[in-house]
Amino acid sequence: MADTGYSSFNTTVDKTNRVLNEIEHACGWTKAQRNRSYAALRAVLHAVRDRLTVDASAQFAAQLPMLIRGMYYDGWNPSAVPVKTDKEEFLARVRREYPFELDGDVEELVHAVLDTLKRHVTPGEWDHIRMSMGRKLASVLA
Repeated sequence: MADTGYSSFNTTVDKTNRVLNEIEHACGWTKAQRNRSYAALRAVLHAVRDRLTVDASAQFAAQLPMLIRGMYYDGWNPSAVPVKTDKEEFLARVRREYPFELDGDVEELVHAVLDTLKRHVTPGEWDHIRMSMGRKLASVLA
């Protein structure tokens, strides 16, 4: 457990590490590759965030650990959302923002991150996110 001297910070660091560990496990990475799991989480979060309305985005973010919520909102321009994208555009955006070589394809990476996030939000919120993303992205969020 992290010891930052403040219990709320300790909790968010631990929850964030748990999410990153799950992404690493899903992708077959080691803990030494933490920068990859962080970059994957960030790229996918930003692609999802910008596809959602401001209200849907805020509802989703409210369920994320505080540290991940900060990553989610970093660089956000709420006046420019939602950005309409299809599956190929969504995947291309994640690929552009993920600065590492991929072992598989970008869709596998997106699924690993989203499957992890799905376990950390309520089923009702996940259903709301899926519906908000639209039919063109339904297979990405399955």
